[in-house]
Amino acid sequence: MSVANLTAQHPLLAKLGIANHPLICAPDSANKSISISFNPTTGEPIAGVRLQSRAELDGAIARCDAIFQAWRSCPAPQRGEIVRLIGNEFRRLKDPLGDLVSLEMGKIRTEGLGEVQEAIDIADFSVGLARQLYGLSMHSERARHRMYEQWHPLGTIGIITAFNFPCAVWAWNALVAAVCGDTCLWKPSLFTPLVAIATNEIARKVMTEQQIFRPEGLDPADVFTLIIGTDEHVGEPMIADRRLPLISATGSCRMGRRVAQVVGARLGRTLLELGGNNAIIVQPDADLDLVTRAVLFGAVGTAGQRCTTTRRLLVHESIIEQLLTRLAKAYKTIPIGDPLDSKTLMGPLVDARAVAGMRAAIERAVAEGCTILCGGTEGIDRLAKSPGNFVEPTIIRVPKGKIPAITREETFAPILYVFSVASLEDALVIQNGVDQGLSSAIFTDSVRSAERFLAAHGSDCGIANVNIGTSGAEIGGAFGGEKDTGGGRESGSDSWKAYMRRQTCTINWGGDLPLAQGIRFGE
Repeated sequence: MSVANLTAQHPLLAKLGIANHPLICAPDSANKSISISFNPTTGEPIAGVRLQSRAELDGAIARCDAIFQAWRSCPAPQRGEIVRLIGNEFRRLKDPLGDLVSLEMGKIRTEGLGEVQEAIDIADFSVGLARQLYGLSMHSERARHRMYEQWHPLGTIGIITAFNFPCAVWAWNALVAAVCGDTCLWKPSLFTPLVAIATNEIARKVMTEQQIFRPEGLDPADVFTLIIGTDEHVGEPMIADRRLPLISATGSCRMGRRVAQVVGARLGRTLLELGGNNAIIVQPDADLDLVTRAVLFGAVGTAGQRCTTTRRLLVHESIIEQLLTRLAKAYKTIPIGDPLDSKTLMGPLVDARAVAGMRAAIERAVAEGCTILCGGTEGIDRLAKSPGNFVEPTIIRVPKGKIPAITREETFAPILYVFSVASLEDALVIQNGVDQGLSSAIFTDSVRSAERFLAAHGSDCGIANVNIGTSGAEIGGAFGGEKDTGGGRESGSDSWKAYMRRQTCTINWGGDLPLAQGIRFGE
């Protein structure tokens, strides 16, 4: 199959200007130097992508480092103006790029478009940020001295992203890092390389055409560089390379531990956004209409493949039967199918291994005493003969007073474990009793309950919401979590500080040389 045939079969590649990209080729399964991008809806190949080598990684880092020497001296507001142009290009290509996200990753179209909107939003945020990379001024204890801090660009940032947000997470990192004066080297998931190529080419096209930053003898597009390869040939040497002072990695806890170990051994920095085992607490005074809608999106959205997916529901015993009746009824109405069909609310899982993982988790839950209320392995079997990686969303009731081991693990699938609790205190013990600490929520009309949940001895997660679900964070806040979630923060607020180095400066404008702490030396 030629690249021309691929273009004819998949017009999105042509619409996004990547049909003739040098990394895109025919999906030849016999060629081990090619990774195949599959459509999870049909199981059919979309295209092949050439895997890059360690030598190509080395060259990419060298180019990033070379352009960084010039980019760091470009005034931050000018860098912001270039990011504004990048955001505008994402606006222009929002529809085809969002459709490609749905085609390659499997999330429904409105979520695919929403993901591109996140890139647009973070570009807008970064434009303003470019004029607000502020440092503090402190009073010196010494006369005729001025003391302040300033922030400088860090270097080339290594960005590793997962399949579930193949565009937005890059934007959270790269566009903020760019206005901070850093260059970016991106290793995307091999499940979604086409979205990565399209996304990165949007940024590179703008860098090539803009007239603000034109360093002599260098390619300005190298501010945004992509490397696609295996962990062995690209991932491992990338995280070990001292030329990358920061590795921002999104993925599993297992992957994060490896990144932290390797980068920490060279005393580099990491920004880790890893797994989540997120819970919603439902109090007796909760608005059950709001709860039902929040749980549906939180547990079923993206087919349960968000790090913020609602995986546990901790319901007060006085209302659990009422809420379960509502949820079981709502789950039966969820249209499952082609994510590009506007009627669909849940698309496929990313691959057959994800389906097998969901099946194994359900079987373990049953073995540990849980009860399947809807979906289950039967729901997987009902869709097994259809093309693609489709499953039915599953609700599992946990025996009262028990915490099965499987409920402490994150299964990247639409499984919701429902617990009956007698009090908010009991619910918080269960919520916080897992290794991850990403997102959490409580539904209540009680100010006291809400404030108890938000207190220092309440939720231990990086995100704590009241009367909204665990998914769907805005870009204006810092995104990330505690414990095994990694502790990193991306996106808004002051997350930009992770991409810069702080420098404390003291200026003596007097004629004496007083020492701090009143020390006298040689006088």
